Amino acid sequence: MMTASESKVSFEETDTRHDEMHSTIEDWIDELVADVDEAKASQQFQEWLDVQSRFHDYSHRNTLLIKLQCPEATCVAGYNTWRSEFDRHVQEGEQAIWIWAPIITKQCPECENSPSYHEQSDCDYDETPAEEWSEGLVGFKPTAVFDVSQTEGEPLPELETEATGDADDLVPALLDAATTLDIDVRVVDAAEWEHGDAKGVCKHRNLDECQPVVEAKARSNQADLAVTLIHEYAHALLHFDVDDEPERAKREVEAEAVAYIVGRYFNLDTSGSAFYLAAWQDDDAESIQERLGRISSTAQEIIDTVVEG
Repeated sequence: MMTASESKVSFEETDTRHDEMHSTIEDWIDELVADVDEAKASQQFQEWLDVQSRFHDYSHRNTLLIKLQCPEATCVAGYNTWRSEFDRHVQEGEQAIWIWAPIITKQCPECENSPSYHEQSDCDYDETPAEEWSEGLVGFKPTAVFDVSQTEGEPLPELETEATGDADDLVPALLDAATTLDIDVRVVDAAEWEHGDAKGVCKHRNLDECQPVVEAKARSNQADLAVTLIHEYAHALLHFDVDDEPERAKREVEAEAVAYIVGRYFNLDTSGSAFYLAAWQDDDAESIQERLGRISSTAQEIIDTVVEG
């Protein structure tokens, strides 16, 4: 069991405790916003962003195809793209992941077929020759791509997002707190992990199950495991019944901000959250402050549950 006295900040049981915690959390959020801006301006982040920009943004259909064939896939590209853009090579014997690639070519203005199919169709459009037609989408073809785990060569730049510190007591306390928070939690051995590069997930056990299930990948860095558990607990408390894809980035911001605050309360170094948030935030980091109320109340709920456990 963790106690507030073991953290850098403690709040006495007084009538003003809630306000004091909220004020401190507000200060920490201000610091986090500044850290995110600094992270975005860093050379490390710019190098990472440059590499990420070279990966294709796959359609929802292709994303599903990739996940069905290779659930652990994280960064996917074609055989030649890996070689020319990233100086990496697909390893011998690797099985391709098949997706649908668009066919862009000259297109009849009327029937919208390519020249060859136009000639075979009943379309009698002949106002302009085929070589003057504009290009457009005329169909799709199966194309092979490969995940980064199937390649070798120059390493891709990574962001330093791991938390550090002493969490040997915090991890068991978080696992105990799950019952009070009405979360089913499990730490999964790395050999049995089925969620690719993700460190943790929050999901339904089945369609009829209303209790959130949190799974976290086991690792030697207990501080990082603790912060992952907190991040997924925040998803369980804030987003379990929300199914809105456009909100995904905002949900990640909320969950990681909660992890940053709770981890910091228990004296962990959660500065890596700035890089994590920088990778998710398209807008100014100040948007984190727009959700301060939700972040603060969820962080306080987790802190209180762990402390009182």
